[in-house]
Amino acid sequence: MSLKAFKLVPAVEREMLMGDKARINVECIECCGKNLYIGTNECFVYHFLLEEKISSAGKITFAATKQLHKYLGFKKAVSELKAASALNRLLVLCDNTITLVNMMNLEPIPTGARIKGAVTFTLNENPMSGDPFCVEVCIISVKRRTIQMFMVYEDRVQIVKEVSTPEQPCAVAVDGHYLCLALTTQYIILNYNTGISQDLFPYCSDEKRPIVKRIGRQEFLLAGPGGLGMFATVDGISQRAPVHWSENVIGAALCFPYVVALDDEFITVHSMLDQQLKQTLPFKEGHILQDFEGKVIVATNKGVYILVPLPLERQIQDLLTSHRVEEALVLAKAARRNIPKEKFQVMYKRILQQAGFIHFAQLQFLEAKELFRSGQLDVRELISLYPFLLPTSSSFIRSHPPLHEYADLNQLTQGDQEKMTKCKRFLMSYLNEVRSTEVANGYKEDIDTALLKLYAEANHESLLDLLVSENFCLLTDSAAWLEKHKKYFALGLLYHYNGQDAAALQLWVKIVNGDVQDSTRSDLYEYIVDFLTFCSDQELVWKYAEWVLQKSEEVGVQIFTKRPLEDQGKNSFNPDNVMNCLNKYPKSLVKYLEYLVLDRKVEKEKYHTHLAVLYLEALLQLKSVTTDNCAELSETQTKLRSLLQKSDFYRIHFILDKIKGTDLHMERAILYGKLEEHDKALHILVHELKDFSAAEDYCIWSSESKDLPYRQRLFHMLLLVYLNPGSSDCELVMAAVDLLNNHAAEFDAARVLQLVPDSWSVQLLSPFLTRAMRESIHTKRMTQITLGLAKAENLIYKHDKVKLKGSPIILSDKKLCQVCQSPFCEPAFVRYPNGGMVHTHCAARRLMNPNMTHHSQT
Repeated sequence: MSLKAFKLVPAVEREMLMGDKARINVECIECCGKNLYIGTNECFVYHFLLEEKISSAGKITFAATKQLHKYLGFKKAVSELKAASALNRLLVLCDNTITLVNMMNLEPIPTGARIKGAVTFTLNENPMSGDPFCVEVCIISVKRRTIQMFMVYEDRVQIVKEVSTPEQPCAVAVDGHYLCLALTTQYIILNYNTGISQDLFPYCSDEKRPIVKRIGRQEFLLAGPGGLGMFATVDGISQRAPVHWSENVIGAALCFPYVVALDDEFITVHSMLDQQLKQTLPFKEGHILQDFEGKVIVATNKGVYILVPLPLERQIQDLLTSHRVEEALVLAKAARRNIPKEKFQVMYKRILQQAGFIHFAQLQFLEAKELFRSGQLDVRELISLYPFLLPTSSSFIRSHPPLHEYADLNQLTQGDQEKMTKCKRFLMSYLNEVRSTEVANGYKEDIDTALLKLYAEANHESLLDLLVSENFCLLTDSAAWLEKHKKYFALGLLYHYNGQDAAALQLWVKIVNGDVQDSTRSDLYEYIVDFLTFCSDQELVWKYAEWVLQKSEEVGVQIFTKRPLEDQGKNSFNPDNVMNCLNKYPKSLVKYLEYLVLDRKVEKEKYHTHLAVLYLEALLQLKSVTTDNCAELSETQTKLRSLLQKSDFYRIHFILDKIKGTDLHMERAILYGKLEEHDKALHILVHELKDFSAAEDYCIWSSESKDLPYRQRLFHMLLLVYLNPGSSDCELVMAAVDLLNNHAAEFDAARVLQLVPDSWSVQLLSPFLTRAMRESIHTKRMTQITLGLAKAENLIYKHDKVKLKGSPIILSDKKLCQVCQSPFCEPAFVRYPNGGMVHTHCAARRLMNPNMTHHSQT
């Protein structure tokens, strides 16, 4: 695909050069700054001044003004021209002789210094001498297979090196100590300082004209076989892929990032970046193509033209217009070396953004996303493509000139709904990614509002996630959009996020009541209960308390039972206020009292008594309406018994009065037990209920956390009930035997043997007697062990006491008290650990006055 990279502009017209002499031909050219030199076939050198002009429309033209021309005195054509501006010299090759002439007046230098025997020559643009007033010249000598190096000064020349080559050289280029040579059959790299050479690739100079051109530091461009333009470094390697020229290339030049080549009919332009042909310009009869300080000049025999490069920005824009994105990006990166850093960064970001929109329009979303990110796109440029997504408060105005050619998404997709859906999915994904990055800085309201609208329109599950997390959705726009798409639950979340809980609850209640339709959450009622549970607005909670309780007493009561503890003991959520509210809702009241008594373990009599009464009333109600042992009745009875057993805070006599006259015998027994009237309780269990297992359980739970004598007293009491002399019930006798055999550890065996009838056999009580004997023997042995351990401990203490006695102490009237220094008058004394002795009264005084001096410490 073509690209307009250069424009061919005339520089020196035919008439200006030839006048009325039709036989004058251009043989060679040189350009140095504004100075253009032309060598002709008739041994003339022409000097022109080139002036570049730019019209108001941006069109570039050149005006050439002839300064003078000079005949050099030979009858042969001028072969080569090279300017050495530092010396103010023009080197002219004619008839195998290089003559030094003044650049301004074209007069030969007075000393007449010249270089003879040169077939062709070139200047070393990377000289090694370091002398600014000297140029290094390399010539192909008329001597066979010889290269010569000269130092050319303002008025003299000096040969410095002569190098032999394996074959006859045809063309040469120089860089530092390295020569790139086109020999008869091949190209080589030769280090003229060391003499080391390296073969590059074969090339037949007899068939084609070789091209050897230095294009940069230590790099050359060569005309290779098969019409290839080959790149080679001084190390003999190629760091770039070749470009494909025609087979008959005449000349080549470099104008970064392009390689320009000339053949019989065309000027071709290839990119060094991707090696593709970018432009072809028809140009017949051309025979010279050279670049001078970035200026590319071509010439026919009769005229000179300049290839003017179009600005890289314009070339890049042309590529983007043609949707050649990759080429545009490659060229843009290459432009970095030719454009100031700040200007390049602005330009490159814009190019990336434009390229991103091209990929976006082609639905190549991955590529578009990377380009948008790299180009730091103002995300509103993308959002603005989608109608109505930007909030009404946005002040965004699209970039000018525009980054793309589309008015909106409808135009881009041409009404294709599938394409439009894909674009919207991409925008959702992209906005979700960038909303938490630096890209969103300053635009968070625009991004989040647009994202909400997209989610709502697509019924996307992420809508709720957006609204329950930190967001910057504009309330007015978002609310209207959610209402339009019937997203009432989401609208409630939006109200809640913006501190409008009353509006949120009002909307959610309408959904539950069926006033508006929204199936987002099937458990919305439970959600409202949970919301009210953690709502800090007391008035709002009380406002909807009746509503939630009417919907479900068991679930609704959670607004009080699951409320954070710090809220329950203060403000209006104290238990008394809550219970006043729940009086109309018995199930909720029971749940709340269970929460207070069983979960929070509030130790207040009125709550425990109230709960017990509610259980009792519910139980009696169930008993009155059903004769079956239904699950609800059984569950209620279990709850009542558990409360009566475990609680110590209800009014026992009050509950007992309510139970009297009913068939709740077990409950009466529990209450008598709480009153320590165990005989009554056991009598009920044994004689009224005849539930011996329950009687045993009664003894166990009634003695929980009590000592062993208390428990034994209960079990002996139960045994006496079984062995009541007034009863000869065989069933009670067997219950007594089972009690003894199953709970032998809970009885005093000696007392039991006194109580049981003499008529009972040993066989009948063998389990009891066996366990009692084992317990007795075990107790005896444990006592013996304890006694033995105590004796051993006593023996250890006695041993320690003997050791502490130590050696005997001799007391005489010559011994002196260490405190008062007086002799002892009686055998009583106090001995210190260090062996010192004092009077008992001195020791007593010392204890009363610790600061008293004593010698026992010396």
